[in-house]
Order: sequence, then structure tokens, then C-alpha cells
Amino acid sequence: MFVLSLAVDLHLPAAQSLKDKRMVVKSIVDGARHRFRVAAAEVGQHDQWQRAALGFVTVAESPRHATAVIDEVDRFIWSRPEIEVVSMERRWSE
Repeated sequence: MFVLSLAVDLHLPAAQSLKDKRMVVKSIVDGARHRFRVAAAEVGQHDQWQRAALGFVTVAESPRHATAVIDEVDRFIWSRPEIEVVSMERRWSE
């Protein structure tokens, strides 16, 4: 079993309220869950309008498959024009 996580720090320049932020975050988190079957959640910066910290995790039978899934999530996030990616970090877990 191989576990790979992706931590993403985002800037949401158009968000003018927490409601605006929640709409964008929900779209990303729910989209990743349904399209790629990963665990996904907002994991930080809950009270800041224009910042979000998201976490994604996949469990796979091989490192190659886990990497492929997280690569898809990575591309999905970068394809969103309403956000700016501040940082991304991948971690393997045992």
C-alpha cells in the first residue's frame, strides 16, 4: 500500500467574502473527490477571504498509480483560472 498526499496553498484574488471563498473551495474539493476518487479537505486558513490551504490524499497499490492520481489532481488545480497556486508539496506516507 502506498499513500501520497498533496498540500496546496492557494490565493483567491476575486474572493470578497468567506462565502465567495467557500464556493471556490467547495468546487475544487468536491471536483477532486468525484473525478479522481481522492480524499480532499480544506485544512487551513479558514478565516482568510483570499487564502486557502487544501489537502488531497490517495492510497494505491503501487507508487506509479499514486503518482498518476496526484498528477491528475495537480493538473486539475492548475487548470482553475480563478485561483493562484502559492505552493504545492507532495509527501509519501507509510
